[in-house]
Amino acid sequence: MKAGWSVKPLSEVCVFQRGLTYAKTDEVEVSNNIVLRATNIDLRTNLLDLEELKYINDSVVASASKKVKKNSLLICTASGSKSHLGKVAFIDNDYDFAFGGFMGMLTPNESVLPRYFFHLMTSGAYKDFIAALSDGANINNLKFSDLGQFSVPVPPLHEQHRIVTILDEAFDGIANATANAEKNFQNARALFESVLDSIQGENAPLGNYVSIKTGKLDANAATENGAYPFFTCAKEIYAIDNYAFDLEAILLAGNNAVGDFNVKHYKGKFNAYQRTYVITIADERRLSYRFLYFQMLKSLRRFKEQSLGAGTKFLKLGMIKDLEISLPLIAKQVEIASMLDSLLDETQRLESIYQQKLTALDDLKKSLLHQAFSGKL
Repeated sequence: MKAGWSVKPLSEVCVFQRGLTYAKTDEVEVSNNIVLRATNIDLRTNLLDLEELKYINDSVVASASKKVKKNSLLICTASGSKSHLGKVAFIDNDYDFAFGGFMGMLTPNESVLPRYFFHLMTSGAYKDFIAALSDGANINNLKFSDLGQFSVPVPPLHEQHRIVTILDEAFDGIANATANAEKNFQNARALFESVLDSIQGENAPLGNYVSIKTGKLDANAATENGAYPFFTCAKEIYAIDNYAFDLEAILLAGNNAVGDFNVKHYKGKFNAYQRTYVITIADERRLSYRFLYFQMLKSLRRFKEQSLGAGTKFLKLGMIKDLEISLPLIAKQVEIASMLDSLLDETQRLESIYQQKLTALDDLKKSLLHQAFSGKL
């Protein structure tokens, strides 16, 4: 620890206030009474997300201590997911919003600058502390008596100002770099989807050109080191010890919790889950497998809209057979599929670069935070 620095428990450098409790019956479609919840803290960026607000009856009175205060931190004190427990966001304005009963507010005293406190509460040391509190136990509630024991390094205020300036500037640069990487990836994806949407030709029901079966197995039939691919409704491809199909096919997931279906193209020996549709082409002089694969990709949004079910969304065989697909001449199909394969490769390349940049930028952020609060910045 550098000269002039001290270490204090969190309970000595801030005031903690619990959120507003209210009944489920107090929730309304719209009112002047807004309550922030855990969903209003972005886990990755630690920014306030005001897209999805909760409204409660105007008759519920929220005192000043239950409303977010500028230069304080909003903290999640209870969550069904441990990864969200303890996450914080900086309150950059007096929004006149209350915060809910599963939330809390941390207001630093004069010994700690608000932005310094915020950066500390996004550091690896803080995240490790929170993880240790719930490690090995089913703890999804954060008590201030436990949180208050977190060790806060407290340098002189002029040093805090210096650290905040460095971190704010660096993190602005990281945010811009992240946004640029994401924009490149999204542009490539948008181009790929626009070409998909531009496919034109004679329209006909898919059922006129294909045969459709399903697998016979339960989803848990997979084996860890099986010799053959096992297609379920998951995006991942699993393995299995035996095969039921030896052919080229389009594999369409037939159910999904939220209707985000997926499609794959495979040729060879494989097996399939009982809700996975195995689609084979009757006449490859009229319809190309690769072209059909891209047509099915194009149709996933429509399948999501048409899907049935409450707890789990599913597709009926008739929906697939009745799907109208565009059918240009086979030579044109091959040309279009080749172009789409090139675009798909480029999109996947940019996605890989995007993910690599996100990892590198996240590592840089962690390194800067570690240096800042160990006196090495």
